[in-house]
Amino acid sequence: MKKIYILLTMVFSLCSTSAQIITFNGCHGLFNDQNFIFNNTATDGNGKKIYITTPVDGDQSCGGLGTCEFKIQWNNALTRWEFLADSGNGDFINPYLIYYNSTGNNSAANPPNTSTGSWVENVLVTENACGGNLTPSNSVMTGDLHTSTLAVNDFSKGQIQMFPNPVLDYITIKGIDNAKNIVIINMEGQEILKTDFKDRLDVTQLQKGVYFLRINDTYGKSYSLKFIKK
Repeated sequence: MKKIYILLTMVFSLCSTSAQIITFNGCHGLFNDQNFIFNNTATDGNGKKIYITTPVDGDQSCGGLGTCEFKIQWNNALTRWEFLADSGNGDFINPYLIYYNSTGNNSAANPPNTSTGSWVENVLVTENACGGNLTPSNSVMTGDLHTSTLAVNDFSKGQIQMFPNPVLDYITIKGIDNAKNIVIINMEGQEILKTDFKDRLDVTQLQKGVYFLRINDTYGKSYSLKFIKK
């Protein structure tokens, strides 16, 4: 786990001093209380920005745990933002997944902040060393981040409708073209349900609570709506 800790240390210090920079400070059970700076280095084929810590040459301090490099990027296959740690050589061929967020505004080109959706700790790698999901109370993440999950009125200039909300049994969805499938995610970032798109969705089996309904279309775009299950 020493190598993993080294990688993890770089992953969580996102602070920004310009529109293309993210700065992180957190996970103090694993990393020292210091800032890690991520620069927007490229844009992927899905129009999502890629952020990498600098330097990426083995000279980045990891709070006494060695040297490592970190990356924040979009995973289009799993439709989520990922916080990755490299093994120390900067090639990110087999990086470690530290956090992921699939419940922000996934149509945005930049990742969400810690108040938007859920940045879920990957405890299989961290062994709970970071103390759970990222929140504004246990970390600071600032800079080139988006700050809101799409609501009904944000979709297609108000054409998309989801009702009722709160819901007891069935959700009705109107106003979206080329929809492919629907995913329901809980507040812990766990996928509860995935099904082909239908404009009337049965949610009677869900427990009471707050959920995100994500609609993926045939163009690779996704839209997130928050709803309450009664």
